[in-house]
Formats: sequence, C-alpha cells, structure tokens
Amino acid sequence: MVGDMKSEDKLRDFYVPNYMLVSGSDMPKVKIVPSCPVMVFVNAKSGGQIGGELLLTYRSLLNENQVIDLGEKAPDKVLHTLYVTLETLKSSGDVLAAEIQKRLRIIVAGGDGTVGWLLSVVSDLKLPHPPPIAPVPLGTGNNIHFAFGWGKKNPFIDRQSVLTFLNQVKTAKEMNIDSWHIIMRMRSPTEGSCDPIAPLELPHSLHAFHRVSQTDTLNMEGYQTFRGGFWNYFSMGMDAQISYDFHAQRKLHAEKFKNQLVNQGTYLKLGCTQGWFCASLSHPSSRNIAHQTKIKIMKRQGQWEDLLIPRSIRSIVCLNLPSFSGGLDPWGKPNTKKVQYRDLTPPYVDDGLIEIVGFRDAWHGLILLAPKGHGTRLAQANRIRFEFCKGAAEHTFMRIDGEPWKQPLPADDDTVVVEISHFGQVNMLATPLNRSKSVNDPMSPVSSHDEDDDSNDEEYEDAEDTEEKRKFGASDTFKFPDGVDIARLT
Repeated sequence: MVGDMKSEDKLRDFYVPNYMLVSGSDMPKVKIVPSCPVMVFVNAKSGGQIGGELLLTYRSLLNENQVIDLGEKAPDKVLHTLYVTLETLKSSGDVLAAEIQKRLRIIVAGGDGTVGWLLSVVSDLKLPHPPPIAPVPLGTGNNIHFAFGWGKKNPFIDRQSVLTFLNQVKTAKEMNIDSWHIIMRMRSPTEGSCDPIAPLELPHSLHAFHRVSQTDTLNMEGYQTFRGGFWNYFSMGMDAQISYDFHAQRKLHAEKFKNQLVNQGTYLKLGCTQGWFCASLSHPSSRNIAHQTKIKIMKRQGQWEDLLIPRSIRSIVCLNLPSFSGGLDPWGKPNTKKVQYRDLTPPYVDDGLIEIVGFRDAWHGLILLAPKGHGTRLAQANRIRFEFCKGAAEHTFMRIDGEPWKQPLPADDDTVVVEISHFGQVNMLATPLNRSKSVNDPMSPVSSHDEDDDSNDEEYEDAEDTEEKRKFGASDTFKFPDGVDIARLT
C-alpha cells in the first residue's frame, strides 16, 4: 500500500489534469503543480505488437486522455486544442495552466518517421513555449532516438520500465537542432504524373513531401512543385532504393516484420540481392549520382558553387545528426590537421550547416563499423541544390529520415531541381548518452568558424522565403482563440 502511494506521488510529476484535456471536465479542488507534465503520442502500429501494448501501459499510469494513439487522433489537432485551452485558462488567471504550458514535454513512441511527424507539427504550430520532444525507439532504424541517447532497441513495456523512462524524460536536457526545408520543382510532364510513389501509403513524415497548393507562394504555373522537411538526413541513390524495397516487402508480408532483428536481417539481404555489395555487376555507372545530377552548394555567406562528385558515388547523404543506417556516423571526426585547408568543422547539430557524404557501395559503408570509419566527406553547406541532367533517368529513389519513395522524373525535362535549405530549429531532449554535439556546449570544441555563428540568422534568405515557406505543412499555424486577452498573456 505504501509502495503504491509512493508510485502515485511520482506519477503526479507527469500528470496533466483532465479539465485541460476534455471540455466540460470539473476542476480539481487541490491543484498540484507537476514538475514534468507530459503529453504522450504512440504509434500503435510500430514495433509489431509492442506499440499497442506500450500504449496500454502508459494509459494505465497516466491520465488516459494525455496518452494519444496516433492512429486515432492527429497530433496537430490534439496540441492545438490543448494550447487553446491553456491560453484561455491562463487569461482567466489559472496559474496551474501557465505552469503546465511552461513545463510541458512531449514523448513520442515510434520510428524516425513518427518522430519527424511530431517535430514538424510542433514547428508548424508556432506554439508559445514549444515543448521539447523525447523519442521512444519503436521502429527499425531509430536513428533520431540514438543520436540523443534514447537507444535504438524496442523498449520494454512493463510498468517499471515505463516509469524509468518517464524519470529519464524529467532529467533530460534540452538541445536545439537544425531543421531543413526541401523543395523539388519540375515542369509538368506531357504524360503521366510526377507525384512521389511510396512503397506503401505515404508516411506521415512525408506529409509534407506533397505538391504545393495553388495558393502557395512556391507554386509556379506550368511546373509541379513539392515541398517537405527533415531533421536527420536526406539521401538519394542506391541506399534509398533498398529502403524502398524493404518497405514494399513489409507492406506485402506485414506478419513477417514483427521482430526488430529479423527486420534488420531482411534489410541486409536486400542490400545483397539489389547489388549494393556488387554494384559494378547489377548497377550500371550511368545510374551513379555524378551521371544523373549536378550538385551546387552555398556556404554560410557565399554564392552557389559547384560540388565535384566522384563518378563512383552511388549514394549521397545530406546528414544533420550523427546517426544513420542504424546508428552509424558517416561523417566521423575529421583530422584536425586537415580541417583548415578543407574548410571543415566538427559536425554540430545546431550550426546551420549540413554534412554531405558519399558512398560507392555497401563495402564502402561497412567501413563505418571501424573505430575511425567514415564515408567520403564531400562538403558542409547551408544550402544544397541538385540539378538533374536532361533525360538522365526515368526515376530516382529518395529518402527522408528513413522514409523512402520513388520519384518519377520527366524524360524531356532538364529543369528538375531539388533544393535543401536551413529552416530554423526545434527542441529535443537528450540523455547523458547523447551523441550529438552543440556549438553552445562547453564540452564541444568550437572552432573559430563557429564563434560568430547565429544559427537563426535569416540574412541570406532569398525572395522565396515567405511565411508560407516557413512551414512544413503538417498543421495550421497556432491561433489564439476568440475571447483571449492577448495583452494579458506572458
């Protein structure tokens, strides 16, 4: 009995009262301020059966209305409603509502795509006091989770394990990370469509890799324009093709993909059968990156310049976090003696720069398993532009934060452009096992290149950078409700 009371006392630290979540609920007589109120979002379909069972465990420990099944409710609508309620309560003098808003943290259980979905929603809503996010690994790769110290293996789902995780969330430190916006534009084809083709229904992380509306400022008559965003990586080439085939097989035979180790083994087999290990035999050089596209980069304060790509490169990765393909770090740690003449810096996650890495084949990728292994370091940039050669291919494969798609390309067009640019920042939670480095972390060696950096500097944005572009498209911008006195809001 005493143990149960102690457990209940601990759970109060994470509690969000019902009157803030359900319209018409009674206010509690005694308002206790929780030290770490949380909203929990669970992708019940992730991790085989584990997602659904984890959802039940969280609901047994917390107010079930603060634990959301992403298959039933969209996170943007949930958070929008919650923050409208909190603002309304604050304007009426509710001190607890103000404290909940200031201390709120988000837990999201799912793979990289699910985490990206929540990050994009929080970014788009423009919330007052945007809550930081703690990810629960519940997918195949879990690269974002691993980058911030949350592990990459599926979690235990018993009450004690969940309580341990909640306490980690309470003590985790906040870290800013860069967000990246991606635009693809091409002439409307005379036949067919250039809409992205997913191996299954387009995942929520690609909510946003969709065609822009006619009212979007990025829309151009006679062109098809797509937009999206990412936090970990954008890749193009053979690695994205293998990921596409993996997702396609999982859709056809979902019952065979309920075990994380089996999933990773299947992924490795596909790498063999698709020629990733014997690329010279089954993957013609005409499909290599340098034959298909020209790449231009822009450094922090500069003009567009050509980036020379070795002709053997079959896959290219634009990397923001030090975790790719199950937790490997393709950039590694550049030799300090070579940094100056190559104009390279340590790979910080909040410096407004993205690392560009190339791979020849899977054998090249396996060197990442070595202590100092890395891919071919090509450059660091604030902007990247891919310009596809005329008729280079019928399609290419692309991937954002683990979610792949097949991208048709017009056969008669030489104006297919994919451009990636710095977007802003979001707030993550990190454990002591965190692998990501910040320019603001005193333990990180900051080079002279970084000392004058302002990661939020928009001085170099072009004319296209309007408010419409400043969204990922995951949700509407947060709006204050009618009747709320904005002048009284803190």
